[in-house]
Amino acid sequence: MKIENHISALLYRYQCVTVPGFGAFLTEIQSSQLLSDSNTFFPPKKVVSFNPHLKNNDGLLANHVALQEKISYDQAVSAIQNEVALWVEQLQRKEVLVLKNIGDISVNSEWNWVFEPISAVNYLADAFGLSTVVSPAVKREVFKAQVEELEEKAPIVFTPERKKNYSFLKYAAVIVMAFGVGGAAYKVQYDQQISQENLMVEKAVQEKVQHKLQEATFFIESPLPAVTLNIKENAKKPYHVVAGSFRNQANADKIFNELKALGYEPIRLEQNQFGLYPVLYGSFASYTEAQNKMKEIQKTHNKEAWVLIKEL
Repeated sequence: MKIENHISALLYRYQCVTVPGFGAFLTEIQSSQLLSDSNTFFPPKKVVSFNPHLKNNDGLLANHVALQEKISYDQAVSAIQNEVALWVEQLQRKEVLVLKNIGDISVNSEWNWVFEPISAVNYLADAFGLSTVVSPAVKREVFKAQVEELEEKAPIVFTPERKKNYSFLKYAAVIVMAFGVGGAAYKVQYDQQISQENLMVEKAVQEKVQHKLQEATFFIESPLPAVTLNIKENAKKPYHVVAGSFRNQANADKIFNELKALGYEPIRLEQNQFGLYPVLYGSFASYTEAQNKMKEIQKTHNKEAWVLIKEL
């Protein structure tokens, strides 16, 4: 079974995809870039990295494999373990592990794993259809120099112009001005007449409205009850720091109580579509806040904490 295909599919939707017993593939959004020296524009994308220290099974990959391959969860876990064993054996022989559409993993002289992501695949769904664009440079200075050179070479010749008699034009101008003044006077008079008629109509309408208002009586026999809007606390906080996802609800409750005893404000979610009970350290409105909190928790409490991007 080629589980790298399932990993690649999950990277479009999740920030962290953990391969149990092997490591985790992480994604980070990189803004669009412009290289001025080559006039190349690169669209925004998700940069993939690899962390060999995150090996615990969070259930995401196993549940996805089980659903796509139409096998049980335990069979999916076993298939992943078999594939991981082959990967580790290949790396122990210092062979390059090629993961299709993800990247290559090799072993350096110190026996550390080195990951080289593939650049041909962009896992950022919002950038779908965008590609690298190379634009030719605009050579303004060159064109300016060419124009100045032509201006220096081209002679300027002045030809005398024969004086013509345009006396008849001034009579035509007088006639046109006369018509213009007469038309303007008529338009002013017409506009004043229209304004007076509109003012009279508006006055009559206002008198009728005031008369109706004086006769009307407003009262409310049975006012409507107050409406209470229940807004979910996490409705605008789609970034969550995950402590873990557990198949057993008792284990999820245990971790929830432990985090609460340590001073955190944990959140316990209902069972998700994969049959797991997630437990969160907290939810945040921005990705930066969630990322900073995750780093703090990884240093002080849990090295395997990760960020989930999802609207609850």
